[in-house]
Amino acid sequence: MEKTKKYINVYTEANPNPNSLKFVINYMLTPEGISFDYPTLEAAKEASPLAVALFENFKTVARVFIAANFITVTKQESVEWEEVARPIKLFIQGYLEEDQPVFSQEHISKHNVIVETDSEVVKQIKGILDEYIRPAVETDGGAISFHSFDEDTGKVKVLLQGSCSGCPSSTVTLKAGIENLLKRMVPVVTEVEAENM
Repeated sequence: MEKTKKYINVYTEANPNPNSLKFVINYMLTPEGISFDYPTLEAAKEASPLAVALFENFKTVARVFIAANFITVTKQESVEWEEVARPIKLFIQGYLEEDQPVFSQEHISKHNVIVETDSEVVKQIKGILDEYIRPAVETDGGAISFHSFDEDTGKVKVLLQGSCSGCPSSTVTLKAGIENLLKRMVPVVTEVEAENM
């Protein structure tokens, strides 16, 4: 009996990073709030056959980020989206229609999960990141997760992934948006910085 082909709809959305494009799928690829960032082919090799296929089939792909119902592809600056967006979109659609694996093994880590050992301040910070900030960052094809909090200095460190990595406006978003919100809601916070910028 022939396997019925999955109906996959893929559309693209621009985001603040001119080198990234968000490819939105009509179903969930990962559970809500969970994301995977592959900055290189090597990083993807043990984890995501889909990311590996994108790196290998499109030499202009510089980074692959997978979260919720989208894949954010970051291209090299030497190529324009007009040249590669449609071929990448069709490739993703065909790959998913053939029901090929997105991930080889589930090694999911959710940085914004509140654990018992977290201090009250850290629990507050993680809650705010998850409720107020993560949805907005995902809309732009990226992700944010808690990295650390220094009780002495009041400094919060976060990880920015997907289109947020290397985005010209991510510093503005970090300082004007995220830092202001956290300082207002958690008065002991003095500063927010990205660990991977």
